[in-house]
Amino acid sequence: MKVVVLGATGQTGQFLVRQALQQGHVVTAVVRTPSKLTIHHDDLKVVQADIFSADSLVEHFNEQDVVMSCLGFPISIFSQVTRYTESMKAIVASMRLAKVKRIIAMTSWYTQTESAQQASWVVRWLLIPMIRTLLNNMYEMENYLTEECMDLDWTTVRPPELQNAPETDKEMLTYDGYFVPDQDGNPITNAVTRGDVARFMLSQLNEDTWVKKSVAMVTV
Repeated sequence: MKVVVLGATGQTGQFLVRQALQQGHVVTAVVRTPSKLTIHHDDLKVVQADIFSADSLVEHFNEQDVVMSCLGFPISIFSQVTRYTESMKAIVASMRLAKVKRIIAMTSWYTQTESAQQASWVVRWLLIPMIRTLLNNMYEMENYLTEECMDLDWTTVRPPELQNAPETDKEMLTYDGYFVPDQDGNPITNAVTRGDVARFMLSQLNEDTWVKKSVAMVTV
């Protein structure tokens, strides 16, 4: 497939680019600073664009099969985060102009505030407050896709805490919710490797189970 990767210079994005190339896909990496992406491959094209501008993105979306986003933005404790929704609106506008239907985007566990009540004390009282503004905007982005983008085949992938490590051969578990629960309804684990998130996102290229849905995922 012809795959556009957004956030390709980020830690998860680099795993996604490498795995996509290994699987034989033709990849266009849309980045702000091309020199930061050190991967070289005959099937990789690195282009510079503004992810907040549909006009900047559309030429790179033309004739593509799917857009995959690993975009991430800085934590902001004292002010509202808006970049997830702002960038997604530009991405969606570009997709519509370029007639690309499929997008797979990464968000996180616990994007809905109340969903973290079953998490551990450390996650609930220390981690979540630090990243709540990010999670809130991810939630707004998910709702934007749900409410205003039903003409597109979107999937949002919700992983837990990300470990900067390659893919594994562990079993992948998924759940239609804001985290993956164990048999008692508690989060089954707290972390997943970035490589496994990339592995799961790429697996969705040939799946329609989670089209027009958000899916929590993890490995065990």
